[in-house]
Amino acid sequence: MTDVEKAGAAEAAPQSAPPTLKTIAFMTGLGVTTVSRALKDAPEIGEETKRRVQLVARQVGYRPNRAGVRLRTGKTNVISLILNTDEQLMGFISDMIAGVAAELAGSPYHLILTPYSGSEDPMTPVRYVVETHSADGIILSQTRPDDPRVRYLTEHNFPLATHGRTQMGIAHAWHDFDNHAFALKAVRALAAAGRRRLALVSPPPHLTYNRHMSEGFAEGLAECGCTEIPFRDASIDLPIEELKERALQLLHRPNAPDGIVCGSGAAAFAVVSALEEVGLRLGRDIDVATKQSSKLVKIFRRELLTVNEDFRLAGRQLAKAVKARIDGIPADTLQTLAAPDDPS
Repeated sequence: MTDVEKAGAAEAAPQSAPPTLKTIAFMTGLGVTTVSRALKDAPEIGEETKRRVQLVARQVGYRPNRAGVRLRTGKTNVISLILNTDEQLMGFISDMIAGVAAELAGSPYHLILTPYSGSEDPMTPVRYVVETHSADGIILSQTRPDDPRVRYLTEHNFPLATHGRTQMGIAHAWHDFDNHAFALKAVRALAAAGRRRLALVSPPPHLTYNRHMSEGFAEGLAECGCTEIPFRDASIDLPIEELKERALQLLHRPNAPDGIVCGSGAAAFAVVSALEEVGLRLGRDIDVATKQSSKLVKIFRRELLTVNEDFRLAGRQLAKAVKARIDGIPADTLQTLAAPDDPS
């Protein structure tokens, strides 16, 4: 009888208790220790053996007992993704979760989402995970230049990876999108389209990537001989309706911009709605260059100049980094930066 047939027979037979490592050992003819190490993807176990064990484990519905694992090893085999529930724009959360989950698939680790709202202290969920030992590692987003969460986790020697960088002089694992390069390329694209009066819808000033994007924008202005039309009373985190109102005010100024760089797809929606309301035609009277995490942005208005930011890639890289930190890999070797394509 093949492993699949054995597994099928075991699945069909009535079982009084959930399958265990002994169940898989019996089905495969291997020792319990070998089965355990194969399920943990141990390097000394052959690939064919791992495939056999993992196949039977899936077929019989084996799930490790987390309480038992924690008692034996002190580990939870859990990674906590801490996200602000206000971060709902353009599928950011779902793509990030999908990327993390894809990287953890086939590993001993499970993902838990630890949410908090923008009105809460962002330290609260971090302290909860550390003090209750409810995860082996943490992934953070909305990183700040001087981020107390990173300092706290580092002081507690708790594995972490951040979506975005800090400027604290503390080595930690991170993955980031090169927002400096994005803004520079966006300005170049708008200048190539003949635009000279440019405005930037940036991230909130307390986040690290605000500085990256603003500096790239300023570099592009200087390089291309363009003029900045200040738009500092707006950010991509404003509700779309409020951002549209701010954009309407911008477009009614005597020296209104003829080109706008948007730091998110949702911001581009608000800006385009405003410019069309005042009678401007996108691609003729004004151009907009924007990041997008969803193809919906380009479908919305094909005249938009778009640059893709892959949040699924970010999720995978962050999960990979935090797993490596749990294994003791140095943090300064676990830092990746995604380069943007040219706007198109």
